[in-house]
Amino acid sequence: MSFSFDTPINTALFLFILYSVERIIFPSASATPKSVPREFKSGYSWMPKSHPPTVLFKTYTPKTLEPFNGKDGGRILLAINGQVFDVTAGRNFYGPNGMYGNFAGRDASRGMAKQSFDLDMLTPIDQPLDKLQDLTSDEIDNMKGWIEHFSNKYIVCGKLVENGAI
Repeated sequence: MSFSFDTPINTALFLFILYSVERIIFPSASATPKSVPREFKSGYSWMPKSHPPTVLFKTYTPKTLEPFNGKDGGRILLAINGQVFDVTAGRNFYGPNGMYGNFAGRDASRGMAKQSFDLDMLTPIDQPLDKLQDLTSDEIDNMKGWIEHFSNKYIVCGKLVENGAI
């Protein structure tokens, strides 16, 4: 098999390859920028402007979890089945005016399991933790799905225990 310039296709293909190689080896002067982009004038740094706040794993009770309801711009925590999540990044959902705002600073296990945002899904903070014994297997699976979702999206920052257990 040999290459010949007898056909116009072969000639055009050869000229195109030759032109492409020439452009790679000898780029035009207009290809290089005339000035340095202003984003890089002071140097590029991957460092953030400020370090995010450090989150320590802590043990919470319903009473110590309640102040983390996002009011006054503070952190927002909620618990599901004993795991406490820092959902501050989802302030639009879990903040005071959010769709799930009633779960902020509370144990949201029953509400997440039953897909209900009603206030009667929340156990009062001065009562023992909800044991969730009356949930169906579908509701438990639903709650586990929420735990998996929260674990992938938010920081697990503690565990929830009974009042007086600390």
